[in-house]
Amino acid sequence: MLREPSISIVQLEELAVFSTYGAGAVMDTFYAGAILAALLCGLVFSRRSATVLFLMAAVACLITGLIEPNTFWAKATNEGLVTLMLLMLCAVALERLPWLGLLSRGIDSPNRYLAVARITAVAASTSAFLNNTAIVAALAQVMRRSRYHLPSQLLLPLSYAAILGGTLTLIGTSTNLIVSSFLADRRGAGLAFFDFLWVAGPVVLVVCTLLVMLSSRLPKRAVAQEERSEYVLEAVVEREGGLVGMTVREAGLRELESLYLSEIVRGEQVITVVSPLEVLQSGDRLNFVGDIRDASRLTQIKGLTTFASEQGLMQPALTEVIVAPGSVLNGRTPKEMGFRARFDAAIVGLQRDGETVSGKLGRTSLKAGDLLVLATGEDFAQRKNLGRNFYVLSDDLDVRLMDSKQGVLVTLALIAVIAFSALGGLSLSVGLLALLVGFWLSDVVSVDDLRRRFPFDIWILVASALVLAQSLVDAQLIGTVMSFIIPAVDNQTPLIGLALVFLLTLMLTELVTNNAAAALMFPIGYGLAESLGIDVMPFVLAVAFAASGSFLTPYGYATNLIVQNIGGYTRGDYLRFGLPISVAYSVGILFMLSLIYL
Repeated sequence: MLREPSISIVQLEELAVFSTYGAGAVMDTFYAGAILAALLCGLVFSRRSATVLFLMAAVACLITGLIEPNTFWAKATNEGLVTLMLLMLCAVALERLPWLGLLSRGIDSPNRYLAVARITAVAASTSAFLNNTAIVAALAQVMRRSRYHLPSQLLLPLSYAAILGGTLTLIGTSTNLIVSSFLADRRGAGLAFFDFLWVAGPVVLVVCTLLVMLSSRLPKRAVAQEERSEYVLEAVVEREGGLVGMTVREAGLRELESLYLSEIVRGEQVITVVSPLEVLQSGDRLNFVGDIRDASRLTQIKGLTTFASEQGLMQPALTEVIVAPGSVLNGRTPKEMGFRARFDAAIVGLQRDGETVSGKLGRTSLKAGDLLVLATGEDFAQRKNLGRNFYVLSDDLDVRLMDSKQGVLVTLALIAVIAFSALGGLSLSVGLLALLVGFWLSDVVSVDDLRRRFPFDIWILVASALVLAQSLVDAQLIGTVMSFIIPAVDNQTPLIGLALVFLLTLMLTELVTNNAAAALMFPIGYGLAESLGIDVMPFVLAVAFAASGSFLTPYGYATNLIVQNIGGYTRGDYLRFGLPISVAYSVGILFMLSLIYL
């Protein structure tokens, strides 16, 4: 006797459709997971910039069909992202306000605690409204010339205070605006101007006080002033010059009072212990360690060509710069970048991690935070690409400051835009657009200024991160991840989940920079809050605050990189001084978030 089939034809068709759909969903989840894993590995282990890696991930999402083309392009015009772009362009004018220079004149004091207190007060208050990297670069110039204290005793509190101040408002740091743009993308409205202040205000006050109290733990290097002027200076033995065949002693290279011949680079051979009897050969590259101000001594030795004169800079001016995060130079050598033609300058000195760097300067891969001394030509100051690639530390290349009347008008205009935005009378993006047009029409900024400073890297990174986040949600990857996390935190208080998101973001920001950490952790924090059925706001703010809380390494935040070589700090200095700051900041933020929202 034949058994009747237990499943009808209709049910089989439905099962086939479901299986096909389920297989497609599984493949989408697999693709999304693979792209995310590859991105994380690239951010941690690759030398490529976060911008390039996020763009590659976004394009991979498009190619694999995780996101539709029209959605892909729409992310580039997200209102939060547009607001971020407008703010960074307005910052070109705001950096020229005269008030920062006036405030900085009264910072120094014979009392170290008072000096650090003034530094933290000025840096934190101004960073709430202005670009914190520009503030740190400007104040670092003042602090390195302190009459009473070594730079190493002042500059790390400056960086940390600027980071803390940036957490106070929506426009205080690009990270806050990036998180706001993600929130606007998910629910149509971003964060309000002072959403950050109620949480961060008390925490910043307490942590800044702790900065002052712990300033005695900062390194006191008696030779810090001298170390700052010591670089590797490179010169080459001319092929037809009189030094060929002479010993180091006969050439007089042992009699340079402030310059020491540290090594000879001969082809692929590097002679690190140079004997006075070493015979010089044609084409030898000689690396001297010493005072950069005495580089001209090398030009007086016949038969020896300095790197600057080799590049066609016969009577150069010397200019100190820091390689900026996001610079096209990061991870590339001056030779392959055509440094001389690009900047009308040649590198004559290089410091990294507080130490001089040896080898062929033209073939040394540069890194963000490197402190360079450049021999510059007449056209250097007019180059359009300086702001993208360097923080210029030389006084004679400071940006054009406004006069007092312009400063008052610009300040009042900024206050008006902030007030209208905070009261809900005007969207921040519209206000910033009007402000930027006003700056342009009044000749406060020029088209060249805006073109030179347009933040392409940030635009591409955030737009790509928005694409990636949408793809992770649509592919059900976030839901899958939440299905593993929820059982572990379901019976716990929401504070456990909040702390988990905060700490994961905090660890990521030390590894992959603040903006990348915010972009990666926002979908997880938002998804966890939705899965727990609670308000998303504390989780969104936790991502923003943690992504800005980089106090343990020089690489997590641009301001830490700026002060690293100027102050002669090692990575251990950041860990020793930054650990109690990081702990106090983390505990304070989590306490305030739970007090207000949970």
